[in-house]
Amino acid sequence: MSSIELRGIQKSWGDVTALHAIDLQIDSGSFCVLLGPSGCGKSTTLRIIAGLESATGGHVLIDDTEVTHRPPAERGISMVFQNYALFPHLSVAQNIGFGLSVRKVPKAQARERLEEAAALLGLEGLLERKPSQLSGGQQQRVALGRALVARAKVCLMDEPLSNLDAQLRQEMRRELRDLQRKLGLTVVYVTHDQTEAMSMADQVVLLSRGHVEQAGTPQALYARPATTFAARFIGTPPMNLLRLEDGRIAGSSQPSGVRAATLGLRPEAITLDAAGMPAHVESTEYLGADLILHCRIGSESLLVRTDGRQQAEAGQEVGLRWSPQDAHGFDAQGQRID
Repeated sequence: MSSIELRGIQKSWGDVTALHAIDLQIDSGSFCVLLGPSGCGKSTTLRIIAGLESATGGHVLIDDTEVTHRPPAERGISMVFQNYALFPHLSVAQNIGFGLSVRKVPKAQARERLEEAAALLGLEGLLERKPSQLSGGQQQRVALGRALVARAKVCLMDEPLSNLDAQLRQEMRRELRDLQRKLGLTVVYVTHDQTEAMSMADQVVLLSRGHVEQAGTPQALYARPATTFAARFIGTPPMNLLRLEDGRIAGSSQPSGVRAATLGLRPEAITLDAAGMPAHVESTEYLGADLILHCRIGSESLLVRTDGRQQAEAGQEVGLRWSPQDAHGFDAQGQRID
C-alpha cells in the first residue's frame, strides 16, 4: 500500500489557473474521492498524480518519495479511464494482459496474473470475446482487470462509472469498494456525483475553482459543511440556505435562532408541526418513501423532506420545526460559524 501527498500543487495555462496551491494527504490503503462540478480541477489533480500533466509548482510524493518529475511508468500506479480505453481488435484476455506484454513479463507469470484478475472480476468465461461483444459493466471490469494485473498499489480512476446506467452504477460502486478493501489498494477516484463519493469514500476532497473547499470523511462533510458551497453540494436534496436579516428569516418576523448571515437547514432535519414556524407550501414532489415540500417563509424558499405518507398540498399553510443542533450558521463570506 502507498500513501500520496500533494504539497502546494499549482497548475496554470497562461493567464488561466486551474489549481491554486493544493495540499492533500491520502493515507495508504484508503479510498479517496475527488469531488466537484465540471471545471473545478479534480481531473487535473488526478492527471498530475499520474504524471500525465506536469504541475506548474509544488511537489507530488508517493510513499514519501518525490515523483513530481518522474514519468507515469516510474510512479507505481495504474489508471482506469472514463471511456475504458479498450482495444477493439483485441480479445478480453489480450486487453487485460496488454501492459504485461509491453513490460515483457514472463508468459507463465502473465498468465497467472490474468487468470487471477479474471477470477476476481468474474470474467473467466469472457476472455476470448472482443469488447464489442460485452456489456458496459463487463467492459468496465476488463478495464479494471488491466489495472489490477499491473499489481500497482495505487489505482487512479477518472469517472469510471459515468457511462453506465443507474442500476449498474450502484452495483459497480459496491464491487469497486469491496475490491479495493480486499486488495488493500490506495484508490484516488474522480467524480461529480456526490452519491458515488458519499457511498464509497474514506475521504472526500471537495474541490471548487481549483481550491480544496473541504476534505474529510463523508460524515464530516454532511454533518459540518465548512462553507455554503459544501453545504449545497453535499446532500440530496441540498441544504437549505436562508438569508437572515437582524437574526430573522428575510422578509418575515420569524427568529432564526442563530447569529449569522445565512441559516443552513437540511431538508430532512425539518419536521411538520402545527405549532411550529408558519410556512406556505408552494408545490410538492411525491417520491414514494419521501414527500418533498417546496415551502416559503417570508422571502426565502426551502425544501422539507418528510414521510411519503404525510398529506400536504400546494397552497396549504403548515408549521415547521427543527432542533437548534440542526441549524448551521454561515457568515457573509459563506464560511461556517461555530
